[in-house]
Amino acid sequence: MKKKLITFAIVLISAAALFANGTKESAPNNVIKIGATPEPHAEMLNLVIDDLKAQGYDLQVIEFTDYVTPNEALESGEIDANFFQHLPYLETFNKEHGTHLVSAGGIHIEPMALYSKTVKAIADFAIGDTIAIPNDPTNEGRALLLLQSAGLLTLKDGAGLEATPFDIADNPKKLKFQEIEAASLPRVLVDVAGAIINGNYAIPAGLTAVKDGLIVEGANSPYVNVVAVKSGNENSAKIKALVKALKSQKVKDWVTKRYPNGEVVLVD
Repeated sequence: MKKKLITFAIVLISAAALFANGTKESAPNNVIKIGATPEPHAEMLNLVIDDLKAQGYDLQVIEFTDYVTPNEALESGEIDANFFQHLPYLETFNKEHGTHLVSAGGIHIEPMALYSKTVKAIADFAIGDTIAIPNDPTNEGRALLLLQSAGLLTLKDGAGLEATPFDIADNPKKLKFQEIEAASLPRVLVDVAGAIINGNYAIPAGLTAVKDGLIVEGANSPYVNVVAVKSGNENSAKIKALVKALKSQKVKDWVTKRYPNGEVVLVD
């Protein structure tokens, strides 16, 4: 009888443990922990907290100020998603760090643009003019692709997002390229015929893409900022709800008001 009681007690304890574990696993299904950089990513997420709450989800926004930690936190499972990076960066990060992160949906572009203090139109660039471009691998190829989209040059087949000036196949105006640290591009703009500048450096310099840019990235740019998740979670109900919320009319109206000069461009 004593042995039976002990066995029965063990069964009860095991069942209780399983129930507790089940409760622990099921609770996070209603919680969405997402890492984001402050602007515009965290701002956009904070905008949809109440909308997701109405659907039964608790959106918890955790702000990061660097580009590495939120991916490490996502890979380790500390957070459910992050929102700060464009797709080429995500793919490069996976290759370099052995992570398994994927896009659950593209949300917006922070467009790069070609600016000039002297040239008023693309056709006005002269033979031998110098254009300053970012010198970092991610944005240098991005800048050259932008120039290619305007017909100022043609890249070799397969050059892609990591193109450098060595990958230029055709340069009709014999343009010269000055490779400069991205943050310094606004300062050298007065010394060159044109400069391709990232939005986050153009805006503090008083430049806005739509108003001042001679060429501006559009919604077809591959540099779309995405909601990233660990592979296998991109189709979960809560992640789909999050992406849908970020594509809502509420967010569209906010972006139009907050960034009237095209600093942020939403994608379909």
